[in-house]
Amino acid sequence: MQHFPVFLDLQARPVLVLGTGEVAERKADLLRQAGAEIRFAAAFEEALLDGCALAIGADAPEAELQALATACRARGIPVNVVDRPALCTALMPAIIDRAPVTIAVSSGGAAPVLARMIRQKIEALLPPGLGRVAALAERFKSAVRARLPDLAARRRFLDAALGGLPADLAIAGREVEADTAFVAALDSAETRPRGMVHLVGAGPGAADLLTLRALRLLGEADVIVHDRLGTEAVLEMARRDAERIFVGKARANHCMKQEDINALLVRLAREGKRVVRLKGGDPLVFGRGGEEAEALAAAGIPCEVVPGVTAALACAAGAGIPLTHRDAARAVTFVTGHRRDGGIDVRGLVQPGQTLAIYMGISTLAPLRDGLIAEGMPPSMPAAVVERGGTPQQRVLRGTLDSIAAEAPAWVTGGPALLLVGEAVARGGARGWLAAA
Repeated sequence: MQHFPVFLDLQARPVLVLGTGEVAERKADLLRQAGAEIRFAAAFEEALLDGCALAIGADAPEAELQALATACRARGIPVNVVDRPALCTALMPAIIDRAPVTIAVSSGGAAPVLARMIRQKIEALLPPGLGRVAALAERFKSAVRARLPDLAARRRFLDAALGGLPADLAIAGREVEADTAFVAALDSAETRPRGMVHLVGAGPGAADLLTLRALRLLGEADVIVHDRLGTEAVLEMARRDAERIFVGKARANHCMKQEDINALLVRLAREGKRVVRLKGGDPLVFGRGGEEAEALAAAGIPCEVVPGVTAALACAAGAGIPLTHRDAARAVTFVTGHRRDGGIDVRGLVQPGQTLAIYMGISTLAPLRDGLIAEGMPPSMPAAVVERGGTPQQRVLRGTLDSIAAEAPAWVTGGPALLLVGEAVARGGARGWLAAA
């Protein structure tokens, strides 16, 4: 974050606008809409800053603008000099006004035109009556707190009411009906909501590969229990004040045992929390989601599974490798590179016309290769390792089963990696079909 966004209360407070002309007038008009008392000046004198909450420099000589910026910094007064980011301690954003809702967009001074373009897109999405929804919530703020003293219950009620019928009526300008619907919803709200756990697939880690349902749940969760598999960008999409609990696991290196994770999910749900158990890839593909769902069911905790893009799909798509192909593979098998007891079992995995997608197999590449060859797979079978698939940090190592087993252990850098083996792996060429795009 280059700049920290903040909204200033300028009601009846002086603001200095240094300069004359169209730009200065336009900035002054915006500030007046926020209730500021404008103090215009064509030339800078430090006494003009006395009592000011903000200073704006527009159409004025360079020396005057420099003096303004220097004096404001010395006094700790936010200053904005139009089109001069180096002189600014405050930036004027593009504004979406749905009073009392205000949305500000800034490019950090790099591209004001881009900020305006973004503003226009947001303007098109937000109904003109959105501010009436905020006013509705304001009118009943005290009643909501009195009826729902529990924070989780209050938040859950407001999520539903401000996204449901009361909000729709307010946006339409039917305020009396909106109030009636809000009161009815409040009277029937649960004072102690029942907890629930959502097992959510985070996909490979790219935030734009989340499902819409996953994104909504991240915005509603009271607690997010997450692992280590590339979920950083996804966590940025979550509600800012949600509690985050890291329970990441790697092979033979457990931050928290699976039994303890199960118990944690049960405890949080029994406290009435909405819990998102965020798992890399898909929860039910080598993600132990089945074990967690069973533990929740045994404890009587409601649970929902939200699928995610699993590693095989993300890695294959990003690397330009078809998992199936009419001329090379009519089946694909997902398999883990090691069993619960740490052993390797490749019996029955060598079949014609098949692609193997082997998860968590890098640390066991040599015995995997030996086992597959013993089952009849030629050492020259096309193979590839995709590390951090589906993210901007994706890397691909192509070769054969034999060469990959020899090269990959030194090639990988510690990120999640998937091994693909089969005739179809060679169909995308040296760099995959994306090379021709």
